[in-house]
Amino acid sequence: MGVDCHHPESAQPGLEGLALADAVAAAANKCERTRERLTPPRRRVLELLLEADGPMKAYDLIAAYGQDGEPAKPPTVYRALDFLERLGFAHRIESLNSYVPCRMEGSSHRAAFLICECCGTAEEFEPDFAPQFAAAEAAGYAVRTVTLEARGLCPACKPEA
Repeated sequence: MGVDCHHPESAQPGLEGLALADAVAAAANKCERTRERLTPPRRRVLELLLEADGPMKAYDLIAAYGQDGEPAKPPTVYRALDFLERLGFAHRIESLNSYVPCRMEGSSHRAAFLICECCGTAEEFEPDFAPQFAAAEAAGYAVRTVTLEARGLCPACKPEA
C-alpha cells in the first residue's frame, strides 16, 4: 500500500480475546445448525482472518497457520477458504487477491467493500441491489454473487483540508 500512510491504527482492528472466542463460537454454532463441520484447519484459518487488521493473502495465511512456526500445506488453507466463503464466514476481495472475515451479522448477503488505496483496509458494507436483482430474476436471469469494490482513501488516510 502507500508509503505515505502515517496513521497508527487500522480502521477495523482484528479481534482478540473474548471477542475472537465469541466470533469463532458463533461460526461453530452456525456450522452445527447447518450440519457442516468447522474442522481444526477451517477454524484456524477463520481465527487468522478474524485476528488480522486487514485483508490477508492466502500465502500469508499459509505462513501464519502453524502455531509452532510450521506453515500449512497450500491445499489445506485453500480448502478452508473455500469452505469459509461458501458458508459466508469470509469474503474474497478479487482486486487484492485477499480474504477478509465477514463483518456483517445475519444470513448471507451481497458484500461490498470500501478499499483504502493507502493503508489497505477493506470496510465491508451491504449494498441495496434488491430492486435490480428482483427485476433480473423476474426476467428469468439467475443472479450470481456480486462483490462490489470501491477504492479511495479511508478517513484516517485523507489529507487534512
